[in-house]
Amino acid sequence: MDRPRIGVTTSLNPTDSGAREQRLDLAYVRAVERAGGLPLIVPMVATDEAAEAFAALLDGLVVTGGPAVTDGLIGALPEDIDPTDPDRVASDRRILRAFLDARRPTLGICYGMQLASALAGGTIYADVETQVDGTATHSRGRGGTTHPIDLVEGTTLHRIVGRPSIEVNTRHVQALAEPGADLVISAVAQDGTIEAIERTDGTFVGVQFHPEAMDPPLDALFEDLVEKARGV
Repeated sequence: MDRPRIGVTTSLNPTDSGAREQRLDLAYVRAVERAGGLPLIVPMVATDEAAEAFAALLDGLVVTGGPAVTDGLIGALPEDIDPTDPDRVASDRRILRAFLDARRPTLGICYGMQLASALAGGTIYADVETQVDGTATHSRGRGGTTHPIDLVEGTTLHRIVGRPSIEVNTRHVQALAEPGADLVISAVAQDGTIEAIERTDGTFVGVQFHPEAMDPPLDALFEDLVEKARGV
């Protein structure tokens, strides 16, 4: 297979006319393309049947960042983060379940990691900075900057990155309290915040940071996804 077909989910944004548009940061598309994949935008479908049919066209999946996850929520959302549009959540759940249930190659980024954990019964702090003593500022909007994370030795993420620690960007208010079933922690920040999770078989990797927006981008995560997708 020359270029495995990699689905990339989108945001859902209102327009001045009252319509709602799917939008996608070009950085995700470029990251998949550089990694050797063929990026395909995932439509926001309204039925399980359509989601399963579209998932069957794909070899791998990237679930992109977004607003707040409310499944498994601990506490109330602060004013500086909104819940994700229910239509986006419903569609993302459908396509993500199709991949997770079949143990097909999946990369969850920020919201994408959090949603996968929630689908597996995990819990999430609404505002980790105010709910957990000693937590640093992880929100760029609140003044957070880059910070180091430590990778758990022997995990898929550690193998992909090839280093015990890396510097990552900071773009989240929420943070996982407990990962869902069948998910293990693969990286933590120095304040103890969970920064990455995965399945032990490597079919799902989730990161709290944004690899596509790092300088330079952490292309190794997308390259690993594409390589696994070639084996589907």
